[in-house]
Amino acid sequence: MDGIKKNVESLVLDPQLADLFAIVKGARNGFTYGAKIRFPHALVMVFLFRSGTLREKLKLVLKATFQHARNLATFATIYKTALLFLRKISPEGKESSPHTFLAGLVGGYMVFGRGIQSSVNQQIVIYVFARVVLALARLSVQKAGGIPREFRERVTNNAWPVFAALSWASVMWLYRWQPETLQPSLKSSMKYIYVDSNHWDSLRTLLLQNK
Repeated sequence: MDGIKKNVESLVLDPQLADLFAIVKGARNGFTYGAKIRFPHALVMVFLFRSGTLREKLKLVLKATFQHARNLATFATIYKTALLFLRKISPEGKESSPHTFLAGLVGGYMVFGRGIQSSVNQQIVIYVFARVVLALARLSVQKAGGIPREFRERVTNNAWPVFAALSWASVMWLYRWQPETLQPSLKSSMKYIYVDSNHWDSLRTLLLQNK
């Protein structure tokens, strides 16, 4: 038994296989992270806003958790595999800036861009997109020449407040006037907070219970 364990350890630590095991570890970490992030979120959202039996609700929680975990694991596998392939065929034999973009493009399309636009996939992509917008706003100011230092610092410091304010202004307007354009889970949350709060018929339904 000790001999088998030693052989496996030597195989795992073989530098020639490091790239392949990095893909395996990326898939493992993607799955674990996705499960940790999605499970508590799905648990709260399903038990707050979904009807059905306990069994049905738990099934929805596990389904959302597995989908999130599987998608992050699949993306990590495709991304790291594509990156390895691009590096191997590169004349320099090393990673370059376009390789990262292309690998992300392939993974993003194959995992999140094709097929049915599930709520889980939409939430992941929107989460990433929001942070990309903020990062690009800061990057555009940092890289632009001829801009006074005070102005750069002002933009950097106010990027988040402006982004937050415009995001909430936009979502409230959309929910009020074009609700059909929003994601179902977001509409459900908005209805609970901003529409259901306009209706009650007793002290109990005012403070203790929604309906």
